[in-house]
Amino acid sequence: MTKSSLSPIIAGAMNWGVWDKNLKTKEMENLIHICFENKITTFDHADIYGSYTTEAQFGKALSNSKIKREQIQLISKCGIQMLAEKRNNTVKHYDYSKDYIIWSVENSLKNLKTDFLDVLLLHRPSPLMQADEIAEAVEKLKSEGKIIDFGVSNFTSSQTELIRQKTTISFNQIQFSATDYQPILDGSLDYMQLHQIRPLSWNPLGSVFRQENMQTFRLRKLLATLVSKYEIGADTILLAWILKHPAHIVPIAGTVNVARIQSLMKATELQLSLEDWFAIWTESMGNEVP
Repeated sequence: MTKSSLSPIIAGAMNWGVWDKNLKTKEMENLIHICFENKITTFDHADIYGSYTTEAQFGKALSNSKIKREQIQLISKCGIQMLAEKRNNTVKHYDYSKDYIIWSVENSLKNLKTDFLDVLLLHRPSPLMQADEIAEAVEKLKSEGKIIDFGVSNFTSSQTELIRQKTTISFNQIQFSATDYQPILDGSLDYMQLHQIRPLSWNPLGSVFRQENMQTFRLRKLLATLVSKYEIGADTILLAWILKHPAHIVPIAGTVNVARIQSLMKATELQLSLEDWFAIWTESMGNEVP
């Protein structure tokens, strides 16, 4: 079974373009270099990012960076049809027809200025997706060398199994963090371990620093103690919490802050104690384990 070798932490490009930071080409180029120098060699995209504009901006910056293609890994997603200037859609929907998947991948390759994607993901499950048709598209793209590995994103175990019966699934990108821990309880991570599907985690810091509620209050109080104990940042501790799970989850970090990027990989070296891992989960749940 092919399995792309991704960096232990992935750089998420969703916020690099017009949806948030609106980075210029030179700024993106510098950010790619900073990630690369800090051993973050995998970049996560989707065709829809920046309303279908970020991939092309990144592709230009990557080309200018002179970093060799074989030294990095590119992930992209397809399937969401948004209302956007670049699309003639009247309602937001999902399209997983064979022709659309192939066209979408070829469009991403053109925008990213590359011959292949290391990983193609179906962005969100559709009630109308035909497993046979998806498999045909995936096998054609693999045979032509346009994608190396295939996976899904935001799929439940049963939705994943529907597709897995027809073609190999190597990854599932899910929401997982100390505040969004449902995949531990609903069998998702068990299923992925069982079938050798690598979980990728979007929004790995969860709502800890974004929301004010009892859950985040409890977590921040505990994290203040752990920061003193481990002498490392709270965000690094939260990534280490994810990395300790036996499913070998790969966090996708969306930060463009240089200092934070430089400290991300410290999470791979931090060994949280067993009790500290459970303490974080306990404070998130608001009660001790049964």
